[in-house]
Parts: sequence; C-alpha cells; structure tokens
Amino acid sequence: MEIVYVYTKKRQEFGRQCNFSDRQAELHVDITPDPSLADNFIERNPVDTGIQCVQEMSEHEINTERFETSSRGINHTEGGWPKDVNPQEVEHVTRYRKKVEKDEMYIAAIQQLGTIMEHTIRQNNAIDIYQEYFEDIELDTVDEAPSAKTINVFRDPNEIKRTSTHISWFPDGPRKLAVAYCNLEFQGSTPDTSMESYIWDVENPNKPETVLKPVSPLVCLEYNPKDSHILLGGCYNGQIAYWDTRKGSQPVEMSPIEHSHRDPAYKAIWIQSKTGTECFSASSDGQVLWWDIRKMGEPTEKLYLDPTKKQDPTKALGAMALEYEPTMPTKFMVGCEQGSILSCNRKAKTPAEKIVAQYNGHLGPVYSLQRNPFFPKNFLSVGDWKARIWSEDIRESSIMWSRQYKSYLTDGCWSPVRPSVFLVTKMDGTLDVWDIIFKQNDPTLSLQVCDEPLHSLRVQEQGRLIACGSHSGTTTLLELSDSLYTLQRNEKNLVTAMFERETRREKILDSRHREMKLKERSKSSADGAKVIREEEPEEGRLEEEDLYTKAEKEFYSIIEQEKKQLEKKQQMISDPDKTDTGKQSPIAEGDEEEKTNGNPESDQKKD
Repeated sequence: MEIVYVYTKKRQEFGRQCNFSDRQAELHVDITPDPSLADNFIERNPVDTGIQCVQEMSEHEINTERFETSSRGINHTEGGWPKDVNPQEVEHVTRYRKKVEKDEMYIAAIQQLGTIMEHTIRQNNAIDIYQEYFEDIELDTVDEAPSAKTINVFRDPNEIKRTSTHISWFPDGPRKLAVAYCNLEFQGSTPDTSMESYIWDVENPNKPETVLKPVSPLVCLEYNPKDSHILLGGCYNGQIAYWDTRKGSQPVEMSPIEHSHRDPAYKAIWIQSKTGTECFSASSDGQVLWWDIRKMGEPTEKLYLDPTKKQDPTKALGAMALEYEPTMPTKFMVGCEQGSILSCNRKAKTPAEKIVAQYNGHLGPVYSLQRNPFFPKNFLSVGDWKARIWSEDIRESSIMWSRQYKSYLTDGCWSPVRPSVFLVTKMDGTLDVWDIIFKQNDPTLSLQVCDEPLHSLRVQEQGRLIACGSHSGTTTLLELSDSLYTLQRNEKNLVTAMFERETRREKILDSRHREMKLKERSKSSADGAKVIREEEPEEGRLEEEDLYTKAEKEFYSIIEQEKKQLEKKQQMISDPDKTDTGKQSPIAEGDEEEKTNGNPESDQKKD
C-alpha cells in the first residue's frame, strides 16, 4: 500500500519565507490494524532496558584548512615626474624644479606647510620622547635557573627526508633562516630525493619563503654579511655556487666541475673584503680554494693541507671544518678528518709557510671550529666525544676540555654575546649549554631537543635564539633564558683570568714534561753506555733505542747482577773450605768492618 500526499504551492510564492501558523488537525489516512501480522512477532516478557543517568554528550572533530601565507616583493621606483622629465638626468630635474618653484600655488603650499612643520618641530624639540629616565639605575637581577623553550619547528617538506647539514641566520635580524639539506650517507640518496634547500620565515613554519634549486644537494649555505640577498653554497659534488634571492631560485653562477673540489664542499665562508664578493671553501679532498663570485671560472688561489709543508696532494689532510675571524683577515684555521687542527696564514710568502701550526687532540674528525668572539687567541673545537678549548700559544695540548661524553659530538659554537658560554650538539639528540664560569665539569643546561641525532647548530647574533638541525631534516628553533644571553657583571675579566691561568698551567706542565723526558733520555743513554762498556767492550756502543726499551733492559740487567751476587754469597757461606786461603771470605770482611765500626778513629781513617 503506497501512501502519497502532495503539498502544493503557488508559483508566485516561491522564494518567500515560510510563515507557519496553528490550525486544527486533519486526518489524511486511516490504517486499520491487521491481526495476521501479529503472528510474525514474539512477545518478550519481561523487557530489560538500560538507562544512563548522566547527560548524553557527543564528540565532533573538525579539521580546518591550513592557512598559508606568501611574501611578495614590490619594486618601488621614483615616481611623480612628468613623462618628458627623466629623473636620472640632473639637468632635466633642475630645470623642472625651477619651473615649479616659480608657480604661485607652490609658494602658497610651502608657506602653509611650513607653519605646520615649524609647530611640529618645536614640539619635538621641547620633549625628548626617546629619553631614558632610569638608565643609570641598576636592575635587580633575579637568579633564575637556566632554561630554554621551543619556539618553532621547521620540517623538510619532502617525502624523502634529508639531513639539515648547515644553518645560516639572516644578517639583518632574526627574521629568516637558511637551511641546507643533504643526505651525507654514501650512496644513500635515491633518484627521487629532492635537491632543494630552503629559506624559512621564522614565524611561518608551514611553507618555506624561498626555494633554492642547486644542481647537487647543498652541504653548506652562508648569507653574505654585506648583502642579505646573496647566499653562498657548497655542493655535495664539490661545486661552489651563489644565489641572489631577487633573481629567483636558480643559482646565478657556479664553479666549473674541473676547477672545483673533488669531494663534498663541507664549508664555505665569506671573506672580509672591500667588494664583499670574496669567499673561500674547504673539502675532504685536502684543498682550500679561494673564489670571487664575480668570476667563478676558476679559483683565485689554492692551498693543499699538507702538514709536511711540501704541498703534496697525496699527503693532504681532508678538511671538515673551517674557521675565519673578520678581525684577523689573513689568518684562518682548518679542522681535519684525522683529528688535527691546522692554523694557516693566507698572506705567507711561500705555500710551505702558509701552514703555521698544527694542534693534535681529537681522536676523530673535527666537526666544528670557532674562535671566541671576545678572545680570538682562544678557540673551541668539537670532535669525537669531547669539546676542547685551545690557546694559540700552546700546541701540545688544549687548556680546557669537557668531560668524556657517551654520545658522539656533532657540532658546537660560542655564544656571540657571552664569552664564557658555548654550546654543543650530540648524536643522542641533546643540546648542552656550557657556562665555564658557573661550572667546569658539567653543562649548565642539557636539553633533549629530539629523539634523533642533531647534526647542525647556529646561534643568532643577539645570542637569544638557537637553531638545531636534525638527521631527518627537522630544524628546531629554541629561545634561551635571560641568564644565558645576558652579559654578567665582571664576566670578561673572569674569563680572561681563567684563560690566562689555564694557559700558564699548561705551559708549566709542558716544560716540566720536557725536562723529565730529557733527564730520562740522558740518564738512560749514560747508563746504557756504561753497561755496554763493562759487559761487551768489543762490540762497541749499541744504536740509540727507544727510552722505554732501554729502561727495560737496564732494569733486567740490574736484577741479573743482584741474583748472581746472592748466589755467590750463598755458595761461600755453605762451602767456606773451598775458598782460597789467600783471600778473605765475605764474612771475614764483614767481621773486619764490624770491628772497625766499633772504633770511631778507625772509621775516620778508613774514610
């Protein structure tokens, strides 16, 4: 049985609002019960029904669309000039100005504006709105515990994640962050792996502001401190490239492969110069190359990191870290794969003289190298399981070092605002902040940034913000507490005294160690020559051997002589009759000595 009821509405009433009203009930259909249908049902008796005494609630989820922002640039040109006037021509501008200045409307407008401007200038001169009233009053510093909090997280937008190998801050403020992405595992990249690196806006982690598209993945990336639009990058295939963000995502120019590095360019740094276009790079192929981005056809200068100072490419040490201080424009330092640090001078007369000193202290590659911003003679190196602080005056050993970590260290740097604070990252995903004035044995703050290895670290110029890059391409932005980036009272003097004290201590220990080695060497050589002359005069002197070998031989020879003397004494004591009658036995000699010892006068005569 089909029941249909048709509701009708006039055509002219379409689109109008519905006006409901009360009316009497109407019966449209009357369905009588069918007793035969009751046979299909079974009566349930009793009936149990569950009832909740609490109010029923419902849960709904909604996913809003992500709000993405993009930055667009506008090129402003000088406007307001008539079409027949060229603003670049001085004569056109001067002629047009004279024409306008003769206009009566111009003079009236200047007089009207002059009155308003004069009133405003008088107001500004009356009160200095930028005056600091309480700058002489010292603030009461609250001793709060060192801490850090996460501000933002920037993730690699690609499906196949890559390592954040290098980070560079925007030179004109903490607004942007350039991150280089590269898979450093040998043959670990698939053909589908992206080669792009990104520039992030600090306040927008959803989408990178600028995309950099190199021909090979970038291992390092550096902003030009003189021009914030230009970036320098070192590629995995050894090429050096630079970008101008005003010209797009493609590199402006690249070094040719035949004149580039043979291994990944692990570090590239801008050099202090008048033009702001010079830079240099280092790689694990043992070369340091100098470039000028105006002419990238070939390097302007080349240096092989040969510690023998013969400039032999086969003996060159691979470079992993590079250090350059703008206040010392001719000096630079290189951290090598073999754990040594080379101090170099670019302006030396000969290539052999360019490598000035070598510092040995690490058991593995030196991943980070940086001079203290306040004390350039002291520098920090990070490698294996320790971070070390060195002095240029001492080459044999570092003056200070951290405790032995359980996890491998990957990067480190000094705080740009506090001379006693430095930071290190580790393979277990933790960031350690050391304050050597507060504690020397343990870090002041240890923060678990993520659950995967951290590979890169960079502190912003103001010392408040820190960026850490991880193995899967996640860059975490952290903010330190005030105590870790505010210069403490008398801090520079304390650090100076500490560095001088530790340097002096290492010098004393080093000189004492040299004296002891010299004494041992001279003593062992003299004793060795004496033993050789007594026992084997016909063979002559033996060749000079190692100090430990000589000491061992001398020790065993003395023991053998003592054994022989004891055997002779025991034999004479047991068989006194077999001794020669013309000779006195040791016992008789001993009795005679005892007799003479009883008389002091005889003792003096004997002496």
